[in-house]
Amino acid sequence: MILVLAGTKDGRDLVNLLINSDYEVMASVFSDYGRELIDLRVPVHTGPLDANGFTTLIHTNKINMIVDASHPYAINVSENAMKACQTTEIAYVRYERPLAVLPNYDGLHIVHDYAAAAQVAGSLGKTIFLTTGSRHLRVFKSSTFLQKHRLIARVLPEPSVLTECLELGFTPRDIVAIQGPFSHELNVALFEEYQAEVIVTKNSGEIGGSDTKITAAMELHLPLVIIDRPIIQYSNVVYDVTEVIKFIREVY
Repeated sequence: MILVLAGTKDGRDLVNLLINSDYEVMASVFSDYGRELIDLRVPVHTGPLDANGFTTLIHTNKINMIVDASHPYAINVSENAMKACQTTEIAYVRYERPLAVLPNYDGLHIVHDYAAAAQVAGSLGKTIFLTTGSRHLRVFKSSTFLQKHRLIARVLPEPSVLTECLELGFTPRDIVAIQGPFSHELNVALFEEYQAEVIVTKNSGEIGGSDTKITAAMELHLPLVIIDRPIIQYSNVVYDVTEVIKFIREVY
């Protein structure tokens, strides 16, 4: 059984590729919504897992390989999966989606964490449009550099996410609940509609919509703060789905 950490579109695509290649596959996702997107033929674990949780899942379901296609910024997921693979002595491979190519743009500011993003964004404008997802909104809301700023949160339209936004102090007028990725034109329209002065995002690659956020910010001449990908020492990493299949054939 191959366990695919499939909390992304490319992860779901890998699940479909593997089951259509006659591999026995199980998927792991974070949310109920993520579960609904997985092929009905595939058993799914829903919810976060620490290293011990992964180890239990491996033993219970007779997993003998993990394909890690979790989000590029989901550090804990990858680290916990690798620890569990080491403990259980099963194979691990990371599928790392390509980065979006960053342009030569004077308004581009690259930072290495969310706290730095809050500080830099606060110095560039008063209305900050956050396209970083919901899990680190607290960092921006609690930042001393953003207490007099308007923060717009673009998040998934999930009840738990909306509840979290409201509990953090976002008002309904400052929550954009919509699923991406978004076209260049829609990004431009949203940034204009909310009178954004600064855009904050991550380099999630083209499949995550980073390219159209970048081009929209450039068209509107807006400062763009990009949180760089975390550096993780993966035990095995590939950058193309064909390399995933090759790895599986060699070690499965």
